[in-house]
Amino acid sequence: MQYQNIFTTTQAVGPLHHGVELGHGNSPRTGEPVIQYWLGRIGNAQLGPIYLGGLGIASIMCGLIAFVTIGFNMLASVNWNPIQFVRQLFWLALEPPAPGYGLGIPPLNQGGWWLFAGFFLTASLFLWWARMYRRAKELGLGMHVPWAFAAAIWLYLVLGFFRPILMGSWGEAVPFGIFPHLDWTAAFSLRYGNLFYNPFHALSIVFLYGATLLFAMHGATILAVGRYGGEREIDQIVDRGTASERAALFWRWTMGFNATMESIHRWAWWFAVLCPLVGGIGILLTGTVVDNWYLWAVKHGVAPPYPNVFPEGIDPATLSGGKP
Repeated sequence: MQYQNIFTTTQAVGPLHHGVELGHGNSPRTGEPVIQYWLGRIGNAQLGPIYLGGLGIASIMCGLIAFVTIGFNMLASVNWNPIQFVRQLFWLALEPPAPGYGLGIPPLNQGGWWLFAGFFLTASLFLWWARMYRRAKELGLGMHVPWAFAAAIWLYLVLGFFRPILMGSWGEAVPFGIFPHLDWTAAFSLRYGNLFYNPFHALSIVFLYGATLLFAMHGATILAVGRYGGEREIDQIVDRGTASERAALFWRWTMGFNATMESIHRWAWWFAVLCPLVGGIGILLTGTVVDNWYLWAVKHGVAPPYPNVFPEGIDPATLSGGKP
């Protein structure tokens, strides 16, 4: 039987390593590294040492406050019944304030807890972004990872902060919950004339599916040439007749061109980053600039108008002698 690394993986086990030396002002790493077989099935087999630092600890603490706040509010909504909490978990929610409160601070049980949890969750995300930025800078890396994470934070802020402020009400924000946030998405689309006609939503889906396709193609290519050592990219660059050359020939013969080991990651990075970026723009324009995306699409020739199947209705109040 030939080597099929889609089902198996070769785990390289060598001397344990504590990582490169940290510069001045960094907290020390904690814990002794260990080799964990099952971790090696999905990634690197070495676990530890762990580095959190001040930003990491602060981010986890803020995230924990938000998580516990949301959880206890959900538990309270089922009368503190743990069995019902587990049974209904997917349907439970922490709702934002009612529209009548506008951008004010309502009582805790009227949406105040949503603001409280949202504040700490947002703080957690910003602290973790700052941690990623500092870690990348400390290790001499490019800033591709923090800026990719920032694209996801942008969409989060549009949904729960920027758009509600522009609309003048925290009630426009997304509730915390699994199915409730999906219900919000469906209702949001219906309310504003179907997001399928939103061009930025369309672009977001293009980049979503495109990123999925690119990552699948890249992952499949490396797995397919793993029998030739395709995962050892540095060796592949300087040798001829290698897995890398075979992979390049395959895509050149299949599609007419091939991405390089560098350009495929650049393609995938841009597709993945542009998905939440343009999606956030589409959400931000909804209700603030465009009230009905279907009517917008009809006006601009993107969608056809509905045919007049039934005769036009007449308002009785407009008839002579009619009373309002």
